[in-house]
Amino acid sequence: MNEKTTADLENLRDLIDGVDQQLLHLLRKRLDLVAQVGAVKHAAGVPIYAPQREASMLAKRRAEAENINVSPQLIEDILRRLMRESYLNEKDVGFKQVKQDLGHVVIVGGEGKLGQLFTQMLTLSGYKVNSIDKNDWQNADAIFDGAGLVIVTVPINVTCEVIADKLTQLPEHCILADLTSIKQKPLAAMLDAHKVPVVGLHPMFGSDVGSLAKQVVVVCHGREPQAYQWLLQQMEIWGARIVEAEAERHDKAMQLVQAMRHFSTFVYGLNLCKEEADIESLLQFSSPIYRLELAMVGRLFAQDPELYADIIFAQPGSQHAISDYLDNYRDALTMLKAGNRQEFVTQFQRVAKWFGDFAPQFQHESRAMLQSVNDMKAG
Repeated sequence: MNEKTTADLENLRDLIDGVDQQLLHLLRKRLDLVAQVGAVKHAAGVPIYAPQREASMLAKRRAEAENINVSPQLIEDILRRLMRESYLNEKDVGFKQVKQDLGHVVIVGGEGKLGQLFTQMLTLSGYKVNSIDKNDWQNADAIFDGAGLVIVTVPINVTCEVIADKLTQLPEHCILADLTSIKQKPLAAMLDAHKVPVVGLHPMFGSDVGSLAKQVVVVCHGREPQAYQWLLQQMEIWGARIVEAEAERHDKAMQLVQAMRHFSTFVYGLNLCKEEADIESLLQFSSPIYRLELAMVGRLFAQDPELYADIIFAQPGSQHAISDYLDNYRDALTMLKAGNRQEFVTQFQRVAKWFGDFAPQFQHESRAMLQSVNDMKAG
């Protein structure tokens, strides 16, 4: 480059640096305003996640961006990232306590990661929370005395046993709930053990979430739902989205949503291991979508094997879903070995038709995720 070109570039880069500094100050101002909104919400008991407000705001900003020839997707990506940061910070000021006359909460298995998360959220909402674990049962009577809510979060393979053996003498009006990823058997065990309010909960997220905003909690009603409506309201204030379902319907869905998916991911990782794949090389030559897929596989193996063994082995019915998947894989492999390209196209079109409008919706949603992966790879 000649001297003039170099000087022109330096001048333009200085101007860009100045704009970036202005953006930083504007971001700081926006975060401060959002923090004030959060404080007002918490004082009033308003949920931190307002889907209609968020959708309306994003639609307006997209239209305004388009009017000044700025990519609508760019402004939406920026705002969504800002909102995620805001949700992470909002819990720092605490939450409104819905049930002020509850008594204390006992979390059975409270030293586990999910137990610790709910302990944190309940404590931030002003509740007194006690934990009881396997070495504390000699003090159970004192711990449970006066409890208004008992939440069970222990390994799936011992959940029903703990409920049947340890939770039959709870205070009369105490609510008994669980956080297990299967619902039929634990819910039945709770209904047998405790004759008053009972509810089954399944948080559809890991214990490493920074915020419950937009996170799904499945609710399977047990007995006296009016007695625990405050608990559902409290979780909504935390930002959670409540989805109601019958226990049987929930468990059938989990055979696909959890057991089959986790098992397939396990097998994929096992195959990579046995093939002695060079992960560095895979990353070097990967597209964004493969890097994301590999990240999801790696994420599984970064976590507790006992937890995933519980999820996969807890439902005998999941074996049928996994077996069906294996049969379909074999059929597809037979098609590949036969070189039947047209049959592949036919089956592809069949599945695309079955997905319907969800296919382009998922394509749109994945585009932003893939761009984030690509940015991470470039960095």
